[in-house]
Amino acid sequence: MSKYESVAVFSVKESEEKAKALVEKFKALIEANGTMEAVDEWGLRKLAYPINYETDGYYVLYTFEADVSFPAELERVYNITDGVLRSIIVAR
Repeated sequence: MSKYESVAVFSVKESEEKAKALVEKFKALIEANGTMEAVDEWGLRKLAYPINYETDGYYVLYTFEADVSFPAELERVYNITDGVLRSIIVAR
């Protein structure tokens, strides 16, 4: 088991509630595959530059411990989920 941090930026084009639903979706995915240490919701922030013509995003920091193979799966799910503007996973 290794420790990781992941920051994700979710789209708020449709509504902020959909972004919060994505927060819960990824929280459940991480808890199913590892140990969640913290979920820090930074909330609605202005993006440094437009992404897909959007200027605002909902930022979330996940801190967790998981098997070394899980970050690749998490990245795959981030990439195929509608509403995820950007994401990054780093080992702590």
